[in-house]
Amino acid sequence: MIHALETLLLLIFPVLVIAAALRDATSYTIPNWISLALAAAFPVVALALGLPLSVIGLNLGVGAGALVLGMAMFALRWIGGGDAKLFAAAALWIGWPASITYLAMTGICGGALAVGLLGLRSAYVRPFVPAGPAWFVRLAEPGENVPYGVAIAVGALFAFPACALVERL
Repeated sequence: MIHALETLLLLIFPVLVIAAALRDATSYTIPNWISLALAAAFPVVALALGLPLSVIGLNLGVGAGALVLGMAMFALRWIGGGDAKLFAAAALWIGWPASITYLAMTGICGGALAVGLLGLRSAYVRPFVPAGPAWFVRLAEPGENVPYGVAIAVGALFAFPACALVERL
């Protein structure tokens, strides 16, 4: 019974990260409540799983570092504000050393997403797009932004199995 409850608590992370990716892909926005829910749920889940305070502190440091990095990327107009907040909130859960994998996979997935969108927005593919749903048509619009929350979510989900919270199980 306890193991099932712990597993349910850990499901908070992937559910919220996937919700953020879907919202970003379909509307180019990541609601603040998703990042806030991730940040608020982390200490509850960490304490419920018996994560040592030193590891919780390290995760807080990784999250703070990711927030600074996300703010810098936002200031440079590389990502949106919702992306920066999601990046930091996910890093809080991922912690150290899984954050290296998180950062690398987010970058790789972001590059793949950008290349895929360039292909989708090309003159060869674009004529076939109007038959799709409105959100997909918007994704294919030349000059439109990149929903980087999708790459953040994939990077986070890839690194999640190696984080200290999952290893507690």
